[in-house]
Amino acid sequence: MKKFLFVAVGLAVLAGSACSKAPECTAEIATKKAQDMAAALQEAITKDPSKAADLTAKVQAVTTKYQGTTTLADACKAYDELTAAIKG
Repeated sequence: MKKFLFVAVGLAVLAGSACSKAPECTAEIATKKAQDMAAALQEAITKDPSKAADLTAKVQAVTTKYQGTTTLADACKAYDELTAAIKG
């Protein structure tokens, strides 16, 4: 039982340290997120063209929120929010 507890605590510590060392947003990551967002938007509009206006409003809301930001971290956050809004 003690061995199991020790292993469980060790795994929890490893998981916690992995989460705290999330990779920074690089240009490559931002590009990938932009491509994923564009693909999700295309798929959503193709699947249901009647939702195009609603999706456009969601995209504009997130775009307005991040307007004027200049960091890659903000760009990654914006792409993540846009993708989530599109997939809804």
